[in-house]
Amino acid sequence: MSNGAVDSDHAPTPRATGRAAWEARYAQALAEGRVREADFTTLSGTPVQPVYGPSSEVEAVDERMERIGWPGQFPYTRGLHATGYRGRAWTIRQFAGFGNARQTNERYKMILAHGGGGLSVAFDMPTLMGRDSDDPQSLGEVGHCGVAIDSASDMDELFRDITLSDVTTSMTISGPAVPVFCMYLAAAERQGVDVSTLNGTLQTDIFKEYIAQKEWLFPPQPHLRLIGDLIEYTSSTIPAYKPLSVSGYHIREAGATAAQELAFTLADGFGYLELGMARGLDIDVFAPGLSFFFDSHLDFFEEIAKFRAARRIWARWTRDVYGARTAKAMSLRFHTQTAGVSLTAQQPMNNVVRTTTQALAAVLGGTSSLHTNAMDETLALPSEQSAEVALRTQQVLMEETGVANVADPLGGSWYVEALTDEIERQAEEIFATIRAMGQSEADGGGADVGKAAHPVGTMTSGILRGIEDGWFSAQIAEAAFDYQRRLEAGEKKIVGVNCHTASVSHELEIMRVSHEVEREQSTMVAARRGARDEAAVQHGLRALRDRALGTGSMIPPMLDAVRAEATLGEICDILREVWGTYSEPARF
Repeated sequence: MSNGAVDSDHAPTPRATGRAAWEARYAQALAEGRVREADFTTLSGTPVQPVYGPSSEVEAVDERMERIGWPGQFPYTRGLHATGYRGRAWTIRQFAGFGNARQTNERYKMILAHGGGGLSVAFDMPTLMGRDSDDPQSLGEVGHCGVAIDSASDMDELFRDITLSDVTTSMTISGPAVPVFCMYLAAAERQGVDVSTLNGTLQTDIFKEYIAQKEWLFPPQPHLRLIGDLIEYTSSTIPAYKPLSVSGYHIREAGATAAQELAFTLADGFGYLELGMARGLDIDVFAPGLSFFFDSHLDFFEEIAKFRAARRIWARWTRDVYGARTAKAMSLRFHTQTAGVSLTAQQPMNNVVRTTTQALAAVLGGTSSLHTNAMDETLALPSEQSAEVALRTQQVLMEETGVANVADPLGGSWYVEALTDEIERQAEEIFATIRAMGQSEADGGGADVGKAAHPVGTMTSGILRGIEDGWFSAQIAEAAFDYQRRLEAGEKKIVGVNCHTASVSHELEIMRVSHEVEREQSTMVAARRGARDEAAVQHGLRALRDRALGTGSMIPPMLDAVRAEATLGEICDILREVWGTYSEPARF
C-alpha cells in the first residue's frame, strides 16, 4: 500500500486544498492560454462560472467533499481538469468502417470535413478473428460489419490522403490487435511519418473478449504476452499512443448492469496494471497509456454517476493499492459510445432521441471523446445521411446547449452524489468477489485444488478464474434475463416496442454492402501474394514462429513480417499453430 504521498504535479486531497486550490489552478490555466476563447454565457446572456460548489467555510465542514472534491483534484470525481471543457471540449470520434479500405477512406474524409475530431476504425468479422478475406471461414462476412484489412497495403488505402501524425486514430480490435497495430505503423512509415509522434488508441482488451464479446484467438496466456510486449514497446517508442483501451462497452451491451460494467472493466484495468508491473514497468510511466471505453445507456442519471464513480475508484486504487504517485497515472481517461443495444428497429427515428440523451449523459459525466450511434444501426451499417445526423447530434450539444461551459454541473446534487456513492459501493463488492476468487487459487481452493495463483497478481488471478469458471458470463446472463423479464412484464418500457406502438413513420433506406466487395477483396489479396517478395515474407514468418516458441518481444518480428506484406491470416495462423486456440468451457 502507498503511504498516500503524491508528487507535486497534482493536488493532495480536496479537503486540504478545496476551492482555493481550484481557483489557483484555473487562474494558472487562464494565464497560460489553456482556456478556450468562447462565449461562456447562457442563451440569455448571463455569465456563468467555470464550476460551482460550496464556499471554503461550508466545504470545511461538509464531509461529502472528500469524495466529491473539485475538478482537477484527487479523487477526480468532478473531472480530470480544473478547466473542464473550457480548456478543451471532448473529441468527436465517430466509429466507422465498411466494405473495403477505399470505401471507408471516403467516409473518413467526410467525417473529418464535417468537423469530426478523430477517427475510429470498425473492422469486419474476418479481420476481428484474424482471418484473411479469402479464407473459407470468411465467406459472406467480408466488409459487412466493418472494413476488411488483410495486409499493410489495406492500411495504406484506409488512410490515403490522411496524414497519420495529424489525426488521432482509435482501432477497435482485440484478438489480432497487435498485428493490425503493426500494419498501422507500417502505413505511417510509408507516409514518411515519424512513428514516435503518433497518437491514438488500440483496444487490445482481451479480458473483455473472454467475458463478453467472445472474439479471442488464443488461450489467455499468449494474449497477455502480446499485450505486455505492446505496452513495453509503446511506452518506450511511442509515448503518446495508448496501447490498451479497457472496454466496458461490450460488457454492457451483453446485458450487464451499470455497476457490473464499471466493476468488471476497472477490474480488467487493474489486471493490466499488474501485468505491466510484473514486467518491471513503472506504473507512473505506463499507466497513463491505459484508457477506458464505456457505454452510455438510457438511465440518464445512473450513467452520469457511473462515469463519476469510475474516475474516483481508479484514482483511489491506483494510488492506495498499486502505489501510483502522479496525477497522470491516477487519471482515468475514457471514450464513450452511446448504447447500440438500446436502438430499435421499430420507429427508428426515435433512436435519434435515445442517442442524444445518452450523449448528453456522457458529456455531463466528463467523457474525453464520444461516438454517437446512427438511427439505422440496428438495421445496417449507417448510411451517409444517418452518419451525418449522428455527427450533428454531438455538434448541437457542443455548440448550442451550453453543456461545455461549466465543469460537472450536476456535482453536489443529492441524487447524483447518492447514485455515485451507491455505484461505487456495488463495484467495491464485486472487486472483493473477484479478488477472493484469485485468493482461492492461491490457497488451492475451488475445483482445481493446489492450482497456484497467477504470478502477475491477485486481481489477474481472480479474473482468469472467473473466466474459466464462467462466473462473469453467468453474472451478465442473470442481469440480462432480469431486465428482459421486467420488459416483457411491462415494468420497463421501450417506446415503439411495448408502448406507444402506433406510428406514421416509414421504413428507412439502409446501406447495403455488395457481395462484390468480398469478391474484389479476395482477388486483391491473391494478387498481392503473387506480387510480393515471397522470400522476405517467409523469412519474416519463420522469425515470428521462432520468437513465439521462445522469449522476447513479439513486436519486432511481427513488424518485419507486415512490412514484407505478410497477411493478417498468415501471421495469426502461425501463432495459432504455436499457441493453439481456445474453447470456452461449457456451462449449464
